[in-house]
Amino acid sequence: MMPSSAKNDAPRPTASPGRPKDLAKRAAILEAAERLFLQHGFEGVSMDQIAATAEVSKLTVYSHFGDKDTLFTEAARAYCEQQMPGSVFEPAPSVPVRERLLGIARAFFSMIGAPEAVAGHRLLCSPQMVEKRLAGLFWEAGPGRVQKEFSRFLQRRIAAGDLEIDDIPRASAQFFALVRGELHMRMVFDCHHDPDLGREEQENAHLEASVDMFLRAYATRRTTA
Repeated sequence: MMPSSAKNDAPRPTASPGRPKDLAKRAAILEAAERLFLQHGFEGVSMDQIAATAEVSKLTVYSHFGDKDTLFTEAARAYCEQQMPGSVFEPAPSVPVRERLLGIARAFFSMIGAPEAVAGHRLLCSPQMVEKRLAGLFWEAGPGRVQKEFSRFLQRRIAAGDLEIDDIPRASAQFFALVRGELHMRMVFDCHHDPDLGREEQENAHLEASVDMFLRAYATRRTTA
């Protein structure tokens, strides 16, 4: 990792709340921050480097985000929203619930299984991230948002008679824990390949088994009939 530049990362005065901000510059800053954080870690990246990579001034970076902690959190939020937008959770009542759950599971696993996401997971487990409580901020911006969106999806499917769930937030957390499973942990440890199965075949088998287990717990008789 490159040395951090704490003195360069002190918060700067932000622009007036009424001043319009350039959305293209904001997007460029988020993209640069995401790439640099994954490459060098949180402590190894300065606001100067992010500004240079985004081709904006450091004042512009501070104007949009205020400090590096906020920028990291917003970069995480942007990544998760791009990979799993709200449209993933649209009810689509005409589509069988198993098919919808498989679609959500595939979108989620594709997001967390991407090389940059695996690198980000390793970064979040570093002592620096734990000490600064940035892992918690990331959770609220990323996985926490996904679970809340999924909870609303479950509520609609309960109302439609497809599922029977007493504790929706718990069931939402259980679903994504199943989807992650051992397979994602193996990816983080870089030992995920089964010599007898191709990667795509291995992932599909894992996701289908996860969804089927979830449905055995929460599907109504009408759904399983």
